[in-house]
Amino acid sequence: MARMIGFMATWTTYGSWLQGDAKGYVKDGAILDSNPNLEKSNKTSLKQKSVRLPKSIRPVVKKAILKEAKEIGHVVHALVVYSNHVHIVLSAIGKPTGYSVGRLKLAATAALGKHGFDGKVWTKGFNKGYCYTEKELQCKVDYVNRHKE
Repeated sequence: MARMIGFMATWTTYGSWLQGDAKGYVKDGAILDSNPNLEKSNKTSLKQKSVRLPKSIRPVVKKAILKEAKEIGHVVHALVVYSNHVHIVLSAIGKPTGYSVGRLKLAATAALGKHGFDGKVWTKGFNKGYCYTEKELQCKVDYVNRHKE
């Protein structure tokens, strides 16, 4: 089996992209079509207002993620922070992706807490795409770089 050399992770802000969304949504790695009834049900289940990151606060998130990635030994190949989600491409370090992304999300949450954000900031979990070749890694980097604001 080929060795993973890196991965791309994407996670969303709380309440910003619900199951059933008109854009479609991802569940268990599958891309599913919109479902207005499911989206409505999920909206009523929110425990707090959905979170959007203003442009002025996104550099705080980026800085916290970069610092934590370095602390745990990742090389960050690409990173973009949007109002409602984060894309990052990282080198593999021999630890589970969930461990790494969990640390990055916690670091970003702590940084946001110092700027007045409280409550839940991120949705549970994240989407991931593994890279086993330099070409796959570069494709993920190019994707993130094409979508920078």
